[in-house]
Amino acid sequence: MTMRHSPSAASSHARRGGFTLVEVLVALFIMATMAAMAWRGIDALVKSREVAQARLAQTARLQTVLAQWEVDLRALQDSHSIVEPLSFDGGNLVLTRQAPAGLQVVVWSLREGTLWRWESPAQLTVQDLESQRQRGLQQLAQRNPALRAFDGVAGWQLYCFWGNAWSNCQSTGGTGGTNVGPVNPKARLQTPAGLRVAMQFAEGSGLVGTLTRELEVTVR
Repeated sequence: MTMRHSPSAASSHARRGGFTLVEVLVALFIMATMAAMAWRGIDALVKSREVAQARLAQTARLQTVLAQWEVDLRALQDSHSIVEPLSFDGGNLVLTRQAPAGLQVVVWSLREGTLWRWESPAQLTVQDLESQRQRGLQQLAQRNPALRAFDGVAGWQLYCFWGNAWSNCQSTGGTGGTNVGPVNPKARLQTPAGLRVAMQFAEGSGLVGTLTRELEVTVR
C-alpha cells in the first residue's frame, strides 16, 4: 500500500530541514551591519587611545622641559662681568650657570613654534663666555635637531620678579630689569628673584590654552 504525502506536509518538512535563500541573505545582512557597527566602535576606541597617549607624551615632555628650566635657574652664576646671569630679548632666554668645571652659557629659544635648548662647554674666562653666547645663538639659528626641546608653542612671555612685583623681563626701568647684549658692569640691573613663564600652545599640539609657571631664580 503506497502512502502519499500532501503538498503542505512536504513544504513543512522542507522548512524543518534548512533555511531559504531569503532567510540566509537577511541573516548575512544583519551580521554585516553588526560587524560594521562593531568596527566603528573599535576604531573610535583606538583613535581615542592614540590621542590620549599623544597628549600624555606631550605633557610628560613639557614637565621635563619645566624641570630643566628649574635646574638651570637654580644654578645661575653671576660672573660679575659684562655677561649677565639672565637676559631675555623676547625670543631668547640666555643664562649663565655653574658647572663642575667652570661656567656654562645656556640658551632657550623659541623659533617657529619649537622650543630649543643649547648649552656650552664649561668656560673659565669672561671672553669665552661671551664667545659661547654668540655661538649658541648661531647654533640655534641652524635648527640643529639635537637641540629641539618641545614642539607646539605658539608664543611665550617671561616676567621677572623685582622687589615686590612682577614685570616684563624686557623692561629696563623701575627697580630692575635685564639687558640684551654686552653692557657696562656698573650699569647692570638687578637679577630677578623669580621668573614667571606664560606659554601659549599652538592648535593641534595636543595641549590647550596657556601654561603659567613661576620658578625661583637662585644666583650664586
